[in-house]
Amino acid sequence: GLLRYGIPDFKMEKSHIDRRVEQMKAEGVVFRTGVVVGAAKDTLGKGSKVTNLAKETVTPEQLQGEFDAVLLTGGAEQSRDLPAPGRDLDGIHFAMEFLPQQNRVNAGDKVKGQLRADGKHVIVIGGGDTGSDCVGTSNRHGAASVTQFELMPMPPEAENKPLVWPYWPYKLRTSSSHEEGCEREFAISTKEFIGEKGKVTGLKTAQVEFKDGKFVEVPGTEKIHKADLVLLAMGFVSPVSPVLEAFGIEKDARGNAKATVDFNGGYATNVPKVFAAGDMRRGQSLVVWAIREGRQAARAVDEFLMGFSDLPR
Repeated sequence: GLLRYGIPDFKMEKSHIDRRVEQMKAEGVVFRTGVVVGAAKDTLGKGSKVTNLAKETVTPEQLQGEFDAVLLTGGAEQSRDLPAPGRDLDGIHFAMEFLPQQNRVNAGDKVKGQLRADGKHVIVIGGGDTGSDCVGTSNRHGAASVTQFELMPMPPEAENKPLVWPYWPYKLRTSSSHEEGCEREFAISTKEFIGEKGKVTGLKTAQVEFKDGKFVEVPGTEKIHKADLVLLAMGFVSPVSPVLEAFGIEKDARGNAKATVDFNGGYATNVPKVFAAGDMRRGQSLVVWAIREGRQAARAVDEFLMGFSDLPR
């Protein structure tokens, strides 16, 4: 789902997904799309994208009765919000409201009232991959300007290898979207969304620095930035689907499915026959982690069903 609708086509062509899906179908995998698991469609909220797209509803009892094991890998889709004054103004959207619409259009679907950046001054709040995808998509729409905000200070252009190895190197990362055109602001915090007649027209910001374990505002650095479209790309905090509640899955402190990762009953939840892996278990992460956990969870399920497994760890 995220590969197809969350990552722009200019970053990953969907032919790669199509090829792998066809391979998996040939191997015997049955794909059922447009299915809501765990809740009636009318309980998901007015305007819910799930409500609009779902074709059928399946209960946990049905799945547990029909299958010998269930593996939950629904992802961590709850976007991190920015509850600053003026948040309810029109023109402020989560990145995952913006990006999937363009992917659907690229695929030939009709999207009524598509969110577009044509001729607009766009501000993207969040300096990660999702923010970069918003930058590239906005540029392709023909935005008047694109500015990306990052709360953290600007990293060095080259990492201190002896200091960070073997961990993820801390250095400035410039994507192809940035190179296409984007102003980047670091160590900046949004204090307020400003608007007229119910629509966002700008942001009030201040520079910040990290002191005593928290970010504090630098006096005298307040500034107003013009904005017609604001995209919130600050990461994801937990699964949004009601599937965990419907199955009765115990959650960890961050709201993710609680499941062990050891090789003795690995990836099993508190509910018999039900396993969890990927972002739904570990929280927001990378595709490579999803692949790793998928393979390990497959082995755990195989061991559960067969008593042993020849699958690699």
